[in-house]
Amino acid sequence: MPTTFDLTITVNGTRYERSVEPRTLLSDFLRHNLGLTGTHVGCEHGVCGACSVLMDGQPVRSCLMFAVQAHGHEITTVEGLGTRDELHPIQQAFQEAHGLQCGFCTPGILTTVKAFLEQNPNPSEEEIREALSGNLCRCTGYQHIIEAVELAAEKMRG
Repeated sequence: MPTTFDLTITVNGTRYERSVEPRTLLSDFLRHNLGLTGTHVGCEHGVCGACSVLMDGQPVRSCLMFAVQAHGHEITTVEGLGTRDELHPIQQAFQEAHGLQCGFCTPGILTTVKAFLEQNPNPSEEEIREALSGNLCRCTGYQHIIEAVELAAEKMRG
């Protein structure tokens, strides 16, 4: 059995070819191999959502996936949403509506919200709450997060 696997993966629009141990988690690959530290690891059980990234546009828990499972796929992390000079509308909305506090959970929430709003551009508050039910935040009562998602939806609709 080989001790490494030749991985080809596209992350935030850039194609990477790396050799990884088969047991390397996607979260660890993103953080340690690519230096994309925006993906946070909280519970390591897939419960908190802090490690959420998009794989082919759909949210996945990177702490529950091996990097080799992402072979040939496209991954988007929080670093792929916008830049310091040009924030994504979701990032702008979270800043304007005070939708973050310590920021640890925020990358997972932002990527989850991106996929959600692309599928549902005009969500109700109940739909937003359901979409975020897999993302835990220990710092807030969620009201500002809900308001930030509502503002993001508005911004993305134009």
